[in-house]
Amino acid sequence: MNIPICSPSITTMIRMDHTHVLAAFHRYHAGTPWWRKRAIVGLACTALEIHAQLEEEIFYPALGIALPGDETLLKARPEHDRMRADIAKLRAMGPHDAAFDARFMQLMREVIHHVADEETVLLPTAERALGSQLGELGARMTKRRMQLVAQNRPAAIAANTAGTFPLATLAAMSLGALAVAHCLRPSAARRARRRA
Repeated sequence: MNIPICSPSITTMIRMDHTHVLAAFHRYHAGTPWWRKRAIVGLACTALEIHAQLEEEIFYPALGIALPGDETLLKARPEHDRMRADIAKLRAMGPHDAAFDARFMQLMREVIHHVADEETVLLPTAERALGSQLGELGARMTKRRMQLVAQNRPAAIAANTAGTFPLATLAAMSLGALAVAHCLRPSAARRARRRA
Protein backbone atom coordinates (compact mmCIF):
# COMPACT_ATOMS: atom_id res chain seq x y z
CA MET A 1 0.00 0.00 0.00
CA ASN A 2 1.45 3.36 -1.04
CA ILE A 3 0.76 6.09 1.46
CA PRO A 4 1.48 9.53 0.01
CA ILE A 5 3.91 11.58 2.03
CA CYS A 6 2.64 15.08 2.63
CA SER A 7 5.22 17.78 2.39
CA PRO A 8 4.65 21.45 3.07
CA SER A 9 4.36 23.57 -0.04
CA ILE A 10 7.54 25.18 -1.28
CA THR A 11 6.27 28.63 -0.32
CA THR A 12 5.53 27.44 3.23
CA MET A 13 9.04 26.02 3.47
CA ILE A 14 10.56 29.28 2.25
CA ARG A 15 8.57 31.21 4.86
CA MET A 16 9.73 28.78 7.57
CA ASP A 17 13.36 29.32 6.50
CA HIS A 18 12.85 33.08 6.71
CA THR A 19 11.36 32.77 10.21
CA HIS A 20 14.25 30.57 11.36
CA VAL A 21 16.92 33.03 10.17
CA LEU A 22 15.08 36.08 11.49
CA ALA A 23 14.77 34.36 14.89
CA ALA A 24 18.54 33.78 14.87
CA PHE A 25 19.10 37.44 13.96
CA HIS A 26 17.06 38.52 17.00
CA ARG A 27 19.43 36.60 19.27
CA TYR A 28 22.44 38.66 18.14
CA HIS A 29 23.42 41.78 20.09
CA ALA A 30 26.65 43.73 20.35
CA GLY A 31 27.01 42.61 23.98
CA THR A 32 26.44 38.92 23.21
CA PRO A 33 29.37 36.72 24.35
CA TRP A 34 31.82 35.92 21.54
CA TRP A 35 31.10 32.16 21.59
CA ARG A 36 27.37 32.78 21.16
CA LYS A 37 28.00 35.31 18.39
CA ARG A 38 30.02 32.66 16.59
CA ALA A 39 27.18 30.14 16.96
CA ILE A 40 24.49 32.58 15.80
CA VAL A 41 26.50 33.76 12.79
CA GLY A 42 27.51 30.20 11.91
CA LEU A 43 23.92 28.98 12.05
CA ALA A 44 22.52 31.97 10.14
CA CYS A 45 25.18 31.79 7.43
CA THR A 46 24.78 28.06 6.83
CA ALA A 47 20.99 28.36 6.83
CA LEU A 48 21.14 31.24 4.36
CA GLU A 49 23.52 29.39 2.04
CA ILE A 50 21.35 26.28 2.02
CA HIS A 51 18.20 28.35 1.57
CA ALA A 52 19.66 30.31 -1.36
CA GLN A 53 20.85 27.14 -3.06
CA LEU A 54 17.44 25.52 -2.67
CA GLU A 55 15.69 28.54 -4.12
CA GLU A 56 18.12 28.74 -7.03
CA GLU A 57 17.93 25.03 -7.84
CA ILE A 58 14.20 24.43 -7.39
CA PHE A 59 12.03 27.49 -6.74
CA TYR A 60 13.42 30.13 -9.09
CA PRO A 61 13.57 27.85 -12.17
CA ALA A 62 9.95 26.75 -11.66
CA LEU A 63 8.81 30.32 -11.14
CA GLY A 64 10.92 31.52 -14.09
CA ILE A 65 9.02 29.14 -16.40
CA ALA A 66 5.67 30.32 -15.06
CA LEU A 67 6.62 34.02 -14.98
CA PRO A 68 9.45 34.76 -17.42
CA GLY A 69 10.98 38.18 -16.86
CA ASP A 70 9.45 38.76 -13.41
CA GLU A 71 11.28 41.78 -11.95
CA THR A 72 11.40 40.56 -8.34
CA LEU A 73 12.66 37.16 -9.48
CA LEU A 74 15.36 38.74 -11.66
CA LYS A 75 16.82 40.73 -8.76
CA ALA A 76 16.76 37.78 -6.33
CA ARG A 77 19.91 36.02 -7.64
CA PRO A 78 22.13 39.12 -7.46
CA GLU A 79 20.88 39.64 -3.89
CA HIS A 80 21.92 36.07 -3.09
CA ASP A 81 25.35 36.77 -4.59
CA ARG A 82 25.80 39.85 -2.37
CA MET A 83 24.70 37.79 0.62
CA ARG A 84 27.26 35.09 -0.21
CA ALA A 85 30.00 37.74 -0.47
CA ASP A 86 29.07 39.06 3.00
CA ILE A 87 29.05 35.53 4.39
CA ALA A 88 32.53 34.88 2.97
CA LYS A 89 33.80 38.06 4.63
CA LEU A 90 32.20 37.07 7.96
CA ARG A 91 33.75 33.62 7.78
CA ALA A 92 37.17 35.18 7.17
CA MET A 93 36.97 37.07 10.46
CA GLY A 94 36.05 36.17 14.01
CA PRO A 95 33.77 37.65 16.67
CA HIS A 96 36.75 39.49 18.19
CA ASP A 97 37.32 41.42 14.94
CA ALA A 98 36.22 45.06 15.26
CA ALA A 99 34.25 44.88 11.99
CA PHE A 100 32.43 41.63 12.81
CA ASP A 101 29.33 43.23 14.35
CA ALA A 102 29.00 45.78 11.55
CA ARG A 103 29.44 43.10 8.87
CA PHE A 104 26.78 40.88 10.42
CA MET A 105 24.40 43.84 10.83
CA GLN A 106 24.91 44.61 7.13
CA LEU A 107 24.05 41.00 6.25
CA MET A 108 20.95 41.24 8.45
CA ARG A 109 19.77 44.40 6.68
CA GLU A 110 20.24 42.84 3.24
CA VAL A 111 18.48 39.62 4.23
CA ILE A 112 15.56 41.44 5.87
CA HIS A 113 15.07 43.50 2.68
CA HIS A 114 15.26 40.34 0.54
CA VAL A 115 12.80 38.50 2.81
CA ALA A 116 10.36 41.44 2.65
CA ASP A 117 10.42 41.36 -1.17
CA GLU A 118 9.92 37.61 -1.28
CA GLU A 119 7.15 37.47 1.30
CA THR A 120 5.15 40.44 0.04
CA VAL A 121 5.61 40.02 -3.71
CA LEU A 122 7.31 36.85 -4.89
CA LEU A 123 5.66 34.18 -2.70
CA PRO A 124 2.06 35.35 -3.23
CA THR A 125 2.79 35.56 -6.97
CA ALA A 126 4.25 32.04 -6.90
CA GLU A 127 1.20 30.70 -5.07
CA ARG A 128 -1.02 32.02 -7.85
CA ALA A 129 1.27 31.00 -10.72
CA LEU A 130 2.41 27.57 -9.50
CA GLY A 131 -0.73 26.49 -7.61
CA SER A 132 -0.87 22.72 -8.10
CA GLN A 133 2.94 22.35 -8.26
CA LEU A 134 3.63 23.83 -4.82
CA GLY A 135 3.41 20.52 -2.94
CA GLU A 136 5.61 18.61 -5.39
CA LEU A 137 8.17 21.43 -5.34
CA GLY A 138 8.06 21.33 -1.53
CA ALA A 139 8.80 17.59 -1.57
CA ARG A 140 11.75 18.16 -3.91
CA MET A 141 13.02 20.93 -1.66
CA THR A 142 12.77 18.69 1.42
CA LYS A 143 14.78 15.93 -0.25
CA ARG A 144 17.44 18.32 -1.51
CA ARG A 145 17.64 20.08 1.89
CA MET A 146 18.51 16.77 3.56
CA GLN A 147 21.32 16.26 1.03
CA LEU A 148 22.68 19.77 1.59
CA VAL A 149 22.53 19.52 5.39
CA ALA A 150 24.43 16.23 5.21
CA GLN A 151 27.12 17.96 3.10
CA ASN A 152 27.36 20.98 5.42
CA ARG A 153 28.72 19.48 8.66
CA PRO A 154 25.52 18.48 10.47
CA ALA A 155 27.37 18.32 13.80
CA ALA A 156 28.41 21.97 13.42
CA ILE A 157 24.84 22.90 12.50
CA ALA A 158 23.57 21.12 15.62
CA ALA A 159 26.19 22.79 17.84
CA ASN A 160 25.40 26.23 16.39
CA THR A 161 21.67 25.61 16.84
CA ALA A 162 22.26 24.76 20.50
CA GLY A 163 24.35 27.91 20.94
CA THR A 164 21.76 30.08 19.20
CA PHE A 165 18.61 28.60 20.75
CA PRO A 166 19.78 27.00 24.02
CA LEU A 167 16.38 26.79 25.75
CA ALA A 168 14.62 25.36 22.69
CA THR A 169 17.43 22.84 22.29
CA LEU A 170 17.18 21.83 25.94
CA ALA A 171 13.41 21.44 25.63
CA ALA A 172 13.72 19.33 22.47
CA MET A 173 16.39 17.14 24.06
CA SER A 174 14.26 16.70 27.19
CA LEU A 175 11.23 15.67 25.15
CA GLY A 176 13.40 13.26 23.17
CA ALA A 177 14.78 11.71 26.36
CA LEU A 178 11.26 11.33 27.76
CA ALA A 179 10.10 9.66 24.55
CA VAL A 180 13.03 7.23 24.62
CA ALA A 181 12.43 6.47 28.31
CA HIS A 182 8.76 5.85 27.59
CA CYS A 183 9.62 3.50 24.71
CA LEU A 184 12.11 1.60 26.87
CA ARG A 185 9.78 1.27 29.85
CA PRO A 186 7.92 -2.04 29.76
CA SER A 187 4.26 -1.60 29.00
CA ALA A 188 1.63 -2.76 31.48
CA ALA A 189 0.72 -5.64 29.15
CA ARG A 190 4.32 -6.85 28.96
CA ARG A 191 4.68 -6.62 32.75
CA ALA A 192 1.47 -8.64 33.23
CA ARG A 193 2.74 -11.35 30.82
CA ARG A 194 6.00 -11.58 32.73
CA ARG A 195 4.18 -12.07 36.02
CA ALA A 196 2.04 -14.89 34.62
